[in-house]
Amino acid sequence: MFKGSMVALVTPFKDGKIDEPALKKLVDFHIKNGTTALVPCGTTGESATLSYEEHDKVIELTIQFAAGRVPVIAGTGSNSTDEAIALTKHAQKSGAKGSLQVSPYYNRPTQKGLYLHFKAIAEAVDIPLILYNIASRTGVNIEPETFAKLAQIKNIVGVKEASGSLEQMSRIKKLCPKAFLLISGDDALTLPVLAIGGVGIISVVANIIPHDVSEMCGAFEKGDITKAEELHYKMLPLIKAMFIETNPIPVKTAMGLMKMCEPDLRLPMCEMLPENKEKLVKALKDYKLI
Repeated sequence: MFKGSMVALVTPFKDGKIDEPALKKLVDFHIKNGTTALVPCGTTGESATLSYEEHDKVIELTIQFAAGRVPVIAGTGSNSTDEAIALTKHAQKSGAKGSLQVSPYYNRPTQKGLYLHFKAIAEAVDIPLILYNIASRTGVNIEPETFAKLAQIKNIVGVKEASGSLEQMSRIKKLCPKAFLLISGDDALTLPVLAIGGVGIISVVANIIPHDVSEMCGAFEKGDITKAEELHYKMLPLIKAMFIETNPIPVKTAMGLMKMCEPDLRLPMCEMLPENKEKLVKALKDYKLI
C-alpha cells in the first residue's frame, strides 16, 4: 500500500489560520500528478506549531479531500507516548490508513525507551505505523538493532529513514524481515535508497514537482534505470534549494512564488534571508517552475 512518491504535505495557512480551500487544491493536485499517499502533519506540515485541535482538523480534512483516492498516512508522533497514542487513535477513527511516528524529540530516550514507546502506540491502535528516524531533528537515532526488534510487532510496518546513512539503511534491510518497508526520508537519496531495496520516498520536493518524483519512482520500479537516473540528476539542484534553510521554509516560499498557496509560516519559522531567496528563485527558474 505504501510505496512510490508519498508527499510530506505542507499545511497552508492564511491570516494565521488553516487555509482549507488551499489544502483541498493541494490534495487534488497531488492525486492528479501521481502522488501515491498523502502525509499531513509531519515536519513539513509544521506539526510542532499546530494546536491539538488544528492537528486533528488537518488530518480530518486531508482524509475528507482525498476521498479514498489515495491513502492518508497521518503524522501523529510526539515526544509524549500518551499524546502520540491520543493523536493516532483520532487519526484511525477519522479514516487514516496509516500513521507516521517520529522518534521522541528533546527527551532523548534510550533504545529501550524508544522500543517501549513505539510498542505502546502499536498496541493501542490497529492501523499500520511507519516510524520516522531523523536524529538531526530529534537528538536520538533509532539503531538498526532496535528496528529489528520493532519489526516483530505486527503493525509496525516500516521506517521513513532520514539519517542520511546508506550504511545504516542497509543494516536495517539486512536485520529486518523482507516485508519491512524502507522509505527514504531524504529527497537527494531517493534513488540510492531504491537501489538498496527501498520502496519509495516521503518527499518534500514532491510538494512542487509531484509528477517528476512519481515518475522517477515508477521508472525504477519498471527497471528503467536510465530514466530514473535522468530524473534524479534533473531534480538534484532543486532538491538542494529546498534545504537551503530549515524545512519547510524554502518549500513554502517556493509554493508562494508558484501561486500554489500563501507562503505563510508560523513562528519560529520565518521568512527566508534575501540572499537565500535569490538562490531559491534561480533554482525554480532553472526548473521552469516560475
